[in-house]
Amino acid sequence: MTMSESLELVSATKSFGGWIKRYKHRSRALDCEMIFAIYLPPQAESERVPLLWWLSGLTCTDENFMQKAGAQRLAAELGIAIVCPDTSPRGTDLPGEHDSYDFGSGAGFYVNATQAPWKSHYRMYDYVADELPSVVRQHFPVNGRESISGHSMGGHGALILALRHPGRFRSVSAFSPIVNPSACPWGQKAFQGYLGDDAGSWTQYDACELVAKGASRQPLFIDQGEADNFLEEQLKPERLEAVCAEHDHPLTLRRHPGYDHSYFFIASFIDDHLRYHAEKLHKKS
Repeated sequence: MTMSESLELVSATKSFGGWIKRYKHRSRALDCEMIFAIYLPPQAESERVPLLWWLSGLTCTDENFMQKAGAQRLAAELGIAIVCPDTSPRGTDLPGEHDSYDFGSGAGFYVNATQAPWKSHYRMYDYVADELPSVVRQHFPVNGRESISGHSMGGHGALILALRHPGRFRSVSAFSPIVNPSACPWGQKAFQGYLGDDAGSWTQYDACELVAKGASRQPLFIDQGEADNFLEEQLKPERLEAVCAEHDHPLTLRRHPGYDHSYFFIASFIDDHLRYHAEKLHKKS
């Protein structure tokens, strides 16, 4: 068994008949130790279950969703496992890595960095697209049916992974995603730092650009709070709405008056997302 395939149990907590478990492993893609969380519903004791990936946002770790979203009760009822990766490499202590909340530590943006010093560790796209799924499939009773969701920066990650891998995910959804990172301050800062000045290399990590290029026909399901402080400057859902309309790409975009960017918003509508994914995940075809 390779170092990447060896898991160390960090904690285990019983929840609604299932288990929230956190594991540490050595990542080859990121060249550092990583921790991820998994919720295994009670059905996983006797059968293989479908899997929902959850990608978190800026400053978050693997713990935020598990502790704040309130997803375990319905996930147990629906028989769905949930995996939450971390949001960036940890313990690398690169120059400037911890200087700001929106770049470096906690802000991997789900890209493969090409610029020094980030390219040695900041390869979150490979980690969440390939390495961690391989680890999860090897160690846990999952049945190969997968969906993906996420919040903010993680919503961006969920959208680009689904659009770039047609047919891999039964469904994709997002809360308050960064839909056009090439054209907002968060995305521009991250992409310039990780990928360099060539904006052409950014488009592979931009949901609006991927829809425009016809990368996939994957239906998109998005919830957005209208009282979100980041709505106008960073999130810009109207841009994705416009490009989906132009290219006849299936999109469900629900706007919710009064809701902000927090996990109170996510907890309010997470059941809708779980049921949406469960319908797709439990289909035999």
